[in-house]
Amino acid sequence: MYRATTNGIEVAVEPFYLDDESDPEKSHFVWAYMVEIRNDTNEPVQLRTRYWKIMDAIGRVEEVRGAGVIGEEPWIEPGETFEYSSGCPLKTKSGIMQGSYGMVREDGSMFDAAIPAFSLDLPDEIRSLN
Repeated sequence: MYRATTNGIEVAVEPFYLDDESDPEKSHFVWAYMVEIRNDTNEPVQLRTRYWKIMDAIGRVEEVRGAGVIGEEPWIEPGETFEYSSGCPLKTKSGIMQGSYGMVREDGSMFDAAIPAFSLDLPDEIRSLN
């Protein structure tokens, strides 16, 4: 599991290769990833935005920005964890994802919580951050 902590917000990510949804002969490789966002502060925070930078094995980069995650903009109370899963297709057999969540405190102040860089590799491949 990959982890990063920013201002008391811990983001942990675990990627999984989806063999049944992938088709290597057509250069179509699919991963799912589970995300846990834990609030280790003394105040609630709301996840308002997401930013992803996705790079495949030959250096092609895709950036994704949007509101919330999976259609939600959750409030995360002190000591609580918000979890969700999503997925990512690539045209190469490996890649890297990283990014940030735009968080808002009750007083309206904002900060970005880092999403750790994590490697998307086939199960039989050596795991590395390319």
